[in-house]
Amino acid sequence: MGTALAIAAVIFLAFTIITVNYYLIRRRFETRFKEWQAQEQIYWQNEVERTSRQAVAQSRAVLGGKFTEQMAPYLPEFKYDPTEARFIGSPIDFVVFPGLSAGDPKEVVIVEVKSGKNCVLTPSEKKIQELIEDGMVRWELIERRCEDESNSQGNS
Repeated sequence: MGTALAIAAVIFLAFTIITVNYYLIRRRFETRFKEWQAQEQIYWQNEVERTSRQAVAQSRAVLGGKFTEQMAPYLPEFKYDPTEARFIGSPIDFVVFPGLSAGDPKEVVIVEVKSGKNCVLTPSEKKIQELIEDGMVRWELIERRCEDESNSQGNS
């Protein structure tokens, strides 16, 4: 009976040691996980703030560029009469008709305005530039003749 009691005591002691170790290890990993979680939360909060500031700065730059594009006819660098310029915005910024204000347009000028750090034409703008330089421009008239409504009502 003494041997059985000793075996039971060893088993109980082993079970107790295993259980205590389990809870100690679990607590240590939970603490580490909570610390990691807090660090990640701080990191992502900083990342969201940084990204938001970057988005606002980029948005301001884009809006500033669009404002500059629309105000270009009134800047000293613009060599045409502002009343002869028509803002389009995309894919090109202006079509200018020099001489239009005098009733005698001399040419049609396509104008692209670039401002800021990146003054590079987009692929679409480059293609439009090439088409214009290659003379791939034409005039097209769409006429729509409508019957006089008073005549069509009287003939019914």
